[in-house]
Amino acid sequence: MMIRNHCYCFSSIITIFVSVAIHSTLASPTLNFCRQDQRDALLEFMHEFPTEKSFPSSWNKSSDCCLWEGVQCHNKSGQVISLYLSTKSLNGSLKTNSSLFKLHYLRGLFLTNCNLQGEIPSSLGNLSRLTLFHLSYNQLVGEIPISIGNLNQLRYLTLEDNGLIGKIPASIGYLDQLRELYLGYNNLTGEIPSALGNLSHLSNLELVYNKLEGEIPTSIGNLSELRDIRLSYNMLCGNLPISVTNLTKLSTFDIHSNNFTSMLPSNMSGFHDLEVFDIGENSFFGPFPHSLFKIPSLRSVNLGGNHFTGPIQFVKNTSSLSSELYYLGLSHNTFSGLIPESISEFLNLEELHLSNNSFSGPIPCSISKLVNLDWLDLSNNNLEGEVPSCLWRLSTLKLMDLSSNHFRGSFPHWICKLKDLISLDLSNNLFNGSIPPCLRNSIDYLTDMILSNNSFSGTLPDIFSDATNLQMIDVGRNHLEGNLPKSLIHCKALQLVNVEYNRIKDKYPSWLGSLPSLNVLSLRSNKFYGPLYQQNVSIGFQSLCVMDLSHNDLSGTLPPSYFSNWLGITKIYNFTEMVTGYNLRFGYSYDFRSMEMVNKGIEMRYEKIRKDFGAINLAGNRLYGKIPESIGLLKELRLLNLSGNAFRDDIPLALANLTNLETLDLSSNKLSGQIPHD
Repeated sequence: MMIRNHCYCFSSIITIFVSVAIHSTLASPTLNFCRQDQRDALLEFMHEFPTEKSFPSSWNKSSDCCLWEGVQCHNKSGQVISLYLSTKSLNGSLKTNSSLFKLHYLRGLFLTNCNLQGEIPSSLGNLSRLTLFHLSYNQLVGEIPISIGNLNQLRYLTLEDNGLIGKIPASIGYLDQLRELYLGYNNLTGEIPSALGNLSHLSNLELVYNKLEGEIPTSIGNLSELRDIRLSYNMLCGNLPISVTNLTKLSTFDIHSNNFTSMLPSNMSGFHDLEVFDIGENSFFGPFPHSLFKIPSLRSVNLGGNHFTGPIQFVKNTSSLSSELYYLGLSHNTFSGLIPESISEFLNLEELHLSNNSFSGPIPCSISKLVNLDWLDLSNNNLEGEVPSCLWRLSTLKLMDLSSNHFRGSFPHWICKLKDLISLDLSNNLFNGSIPPCLRNSIDYLTDMILSNNSFSGTLPDIFSDATNLQMIDVGRNHLEGNLPKSLIHCKALQLVNVEYNRIKDKYPSWLGSLPSLNVLSLRSNKFYGPLYQQNVSIGFQSLCVMDLSHNDLSGTLPPSYFSNWLGITKIYNFTEMVTGYNLRFGYSYDFRSMEMVNKGIEMRYEKIRKDFGAINLAGNRLYGKIPESIGLLKELRLLNLSGNAFRDDIPLALANLTNLETLDLSSNKLSGQIPHD
């Protein structure tokens, strides 16, 4: 669930503006008198950077420095009390003897996103009156100086998104006025210092995306004012300290993607202000934490990627359920039993993730009460029966994944009413009957249509004229017949077409070559016929990386230049977006995970295809003539199977250019000569 999001900084931004406003009351716009030493220090500071033009034009000797952009002065003493240069491209480093440190009365220092490099100088500790210090979104390196502990009036410290290394200095524990501490998105190591427990006023603690290890210190329970704690994407481990239950004002608790191995506290209802609870991708174990869902303020819960077991159940007394819950993630655990009817009490739920568990039985019709649901993922369970028609009430669904269960019956026609559907996956079930033409009503926004490994029969309906967003269609391993829909030619965003192991009987669809983004094409084991190449027809396939046309009835010869424009295998072109279909709205991906070929009479299956995988499988057809010399242009080709055809003459020397080739099968042809080596 964790997606990088700086919304949590909003409260600190508000605090900054409030604090600046307070300081502004000390900086009168009518009493303009700039102390000479302050102006000199500011100008010297400006000259320390290579590009003085990055500073505001108002910074000059002839004007009052208290009127300079980004500068605030005390209305009586004329001392500079605030310096705001955030987003100015300073393109330099803070020097140890910087004139900045002559501004002893500085209370607010804002140097966010200034392209600062180098280390944070220890002389920073001389600015002992600082209350606001922001150095985030720079390129700072080195360790956080111990002298930062001298800033004992500091209330807000943000050093996130730099390249800082080393341990968090225990001296931060001296900052007993600190309200917010942001050290995330660095390379900090070591343990979280127990001295942080001295920060009794701390409300926000953010240490995400570092390399911190060890256990959360017990002293964390001393932070009675803490509202947000974010420790995700580290290497923290061990037990969750019981003292965490002292943090009764918590609003956000996020320790996603660590190595914690413990049970959760038996009673969590004391977190009466909790809104976000994310412990995903750890090794927590034990039964379903019922008490968590008694917190009425709860809005988002992610327990995914742990080792929780047993059935799940929610309190049936609606007055004690989390009525504000919009996200529930329980995927990748070992939950079992039925999906409880009481899940329908979360009327504001927008995303429900129950995948990769051991849930059994039917989908409860009560889920249809979740009318705000836009993401339903029940994949990889033991669910069975027909998909209930009452789910038509889920009219706002954008993603529905029911794959890898035991659902049976016909295609759920109510899906045709989902106007906003983006991704549909019904693969690896027991569905039968035809794919309904009414699915065209849900095609406008659809990016992924995955119906493989079922028993669908009849023809694939010709419904794709308006499917301009479609990136992936996978109907492989069914019993489909008839023609391949020519309306697919309108799907210019299409990246993957898989109709393997069906009974489709049609001319070879050379028109697919005009699709500019097509990366993966599998027509394997159907009844496609006719030539691969036709005169006066563009060959296309400029982005193709994986082609499997094996075991059809294709015929004809291939001209020497047949592979000349296959840029996708000539040089892997943006492959991270090719072999996987990736939807930016949902972060949902689907891999073309495997490919089969016969090598020397042995059927091999390639699992978990790499993103740099280029493959051509034309085995088991009636192709003849010479193997095109242009095959040697496909530098990134890793699998080539031309077996079981009637290719003749010498094996082309150009094969020696395929230095990345891992598997080659030319057997059962009429070729002569030896396989060339580079």
